[in-house]
Amino acid sequence: MTISSAFPQQSGKGWIRGTVLDKESQLALPFATVTVYNEAKEMLEGSITDADGKFEISLTHGSYFFIVEFMGYEAYQSGIFTLSRNNSPLDFGKVVLSSGLSQLDEVVIQGEKPLMELSLDKRIFNVGEDLANAGRTTADILMNLPSVTVDSQGNVRLRGSDNVRILVDGKPSGLVSFKGSQGLQQLPASMVERVEIITNPSARYEAEGMAGVINIILKKEKNQGFNGSFEAIAGNPTNLGMSANLNYRHKKINWFINYGIARRKILREGTLYQEAFGGDSLFISKQSTNGKLFTLDNNVRAGLDYYFNEKSVLTGSYLLRRSDANRITDIRYNDFLFNPENLQSYSLRRQDELEKEPNSEILLTYKKSFEQKGHELTTVLTYLDYWENSDQVFTENTFNSEGISLPSRSLLQTSVNDEFEKQYLIQLDYTKPIGSEGKLETGLRSSFRNMENDFVVKERDEQGNFNPIPGLDNIFLYQENIHAVYSILGNKSKKLSYQGGLRAEWTDVKTTLVKTNEVNPRDYVNLFPSAHLTYNFNKENGMQLSYSRRVRRPFYNDLSPFMTFSDARNFFSGNPDLDPEFTDAIELGHIKYFEKGTLFSTVFYRNTIDKIERIRTVDNEGNATIRPENLFGEQSFGLEFAKDYQIFPWWKIDFNMNFFYAAVDGSNIQNSFTATTYSWNARQNSRFNFGNGITAQLRNNYQGKQRIAQGTRKGIFFMDVSASKEVLKRRGTLVLNVADIFNSRRDRYILEGEGFLTIGDFLNVRRQINLSLNYRIRQ
Repeated sequence: MTISSAFPQQSGKGWIRGTVLDKESQLALPFATVTVYNEAKEMLEGSITDADGKFEISLTHGSYFFIVEFMGYEAYQSGIFTLSRNNSPLDFGKVVLSSGLSQLDEVVIQGEKPLMELSLDKRIFNVGEDLANAGRTTADILMNLPSVTVDSQGNVRLRGSDNVRILVDGKPSGLVSFKGSQGLQQLPASMVERVEIITNPSARYEAEGMAGVINIILKKEKNQGFNGSFEAIAGNPTNLGMSANLNYRHKKINWFINYGIARRKILREGTLYQEAFGGDSLFISKQSTNGKLFTLDNNVRAGLDYYFNEKSVLTGSYLLRRSDANRITDIRYNDFLFNPENLQSYSLRRQDELEKEPNSEILLTYKKSFEQKGHELTTVLTYLDYWENSDQVFTENTFNSEGISLPSRSLLQTSVNDEFEKQYLIQLDYTKPIGSEGKLETGLRSSFRNMENDFVVKERDEQGNFNPIPGLDNIFLYQENIHAVYSILGNKSKKLSYQGGLRAEWTDVKTTLVKTNEVNPRDYVNLFPSAHLTYNFNKENGMQLSYSRRVRRPFYNDLSPFMTFSDARNFFSGNPDLDPEFTDAIELGHIKYFEKGTLFSTVFYRNTIDKIERIRTVDNEGNATIRPENLFGEQSFGLEFAKDYQIFPWWKIDFNMNFFYAAVDGSNIQNSFTATTYSWNARQNSRFNFGNGITAQLRNNYQGKQRIAQGTRKGIFFMDVSASKEVLKRRGTLVLNVADIFNSRRDRYILEGEGFLTIGDFLNVRRQINLSLNYRIRQ
């Protein structure tokens, strides 16, 4: 629900209208673009004429002018006019365009959207306006959004939960399908227009995602004629890239294409200290890691919209993403007995990996709008095709305490990991207004996903032959079919708006280990109700109460039993016996408008059963296995604030703070696996406008210490700074940004369990300095 639908419109608004005609024939010109500017030439509103050439635009009272454009015609610019209570609606009658190639002098667009637009059930972030995103990836965008945290491995959390559903343009996408949010590290930030955060979704959204939904909207212009933008990036550590977002609209056809290419070097370092108790012995390991990741990423997305008329649009698009990477990781293990002074031996291990990752997506969408406003039908067909090949070589050499090589403990291993995915999605959504304020929404959705993982790890023997390691040679199959149907009924009475919905989902999942003939089928039906209640006290003040039931289904990476092998002492794997996790979520939200800002606050509660969390176990020799397990559950409470305030005309601040309490019960795994935690996250952003096209931005981020089932995640503080200058007659923007100025975004934790203590400290992404130039054509 947007602000306009959640609250009455502000006073002091009026309308302008008119009809656009061909000067010679006096025939209507449908799909002409009408753009409104203020006297400072800042773009404010826009519209497209209907089939009869008519337009109607709502504006706050004030002084404006508008420009009408249509391909093959001279642009028309009105004079300055004043809209007031006494002359609204202001009818301009016939606006005639003459055919020809000459154009008006281009109007320089100086206005900008706010970084954050608030409503009670959705927050919209216009990330293209955020200087800190220039030259970065979509994963970096999420890291800089309120309520969202991204850990050093690229995993996304919303309000402290990693079970968040990420969509692209409102649908599942190959960009995030196979590897979750980690796939966003290959998508340039310049291809993203905005991000929507929906913390308590209605039955309209699939039930997956306990914490809510993050919807990433990619750029696509719809203005008549040609328009676009280009960006070039240079950074240290190596970050070289270029991107283009192009669009051409001519009458009924709108073509668009986005392309991005980037070469990056990512540096990683860290230490791991571990004590393992085995009988009467104490094994101590001090591990240091240094890694380099070199990537070459290509993304292209192209398609077209065909307007049968202004109420019937067919869209087809194709997305191709390919990532080629070379990962080199060096690990040193120092092994001690009884105390850290008694060195027994040390080992040097290197991982050298070559990875290819092509991914494609075909999307077909048809939207039909009927005569009654809000009466719509939308159909979506999606096909995803994903493949990844990883070839790895591991070398390990061991030395005694005096530095003498121990050939008998030397290793040479290889790993081949091929992963495949195909997914089909069919979705139908229908909306029908009822009465003057009511609305019925209904729809259905079916998805079919088939995945395959061919995995083998081999080790060289004394004769020089490579033989599979037992238990690390198999084929894992994952088949998932999910079918859903939903209905939502809503209405409005004076100050009260309300809606209730119900979603039913049937899940059919089967996993198979081919070589050992291990089959694990899952088949279950669940109901997911939702309810939203909004009350407007007045035009500046309102509240909303909402409820939804959500699910986290164990996915491919959660279920696959194959272990990562890059670290010879720490192995990560899935768990084929995982059950789904269910959550009931309640929120009470309040929004208040002030003359110079907005305050948004929310209280939320979640009750989760069969909570999925990764548990670490360590054997007597210090080898650790980390895999997901079902805990009894978790109860959490939270309080969130978001505030923006215009201190001075040249200084605006945004502030977000999130307090939460959580009680985790994992006593079904081990009696000690229980934890209660109080924690908080905060983010403060200051934006300065110095005039003459010069702006600057300073962002501070803090993630508080948090207790988890087996230990503690330590707090993190980091700071970003950015500055920009309008160049090339204000058609270009030059941006310099520095992310994590002090290299302080470290992943630090302490884990304790039966027979072990582990202390980790890793810097997975170092300070990044980027310089970018963005150039716009008719935008």
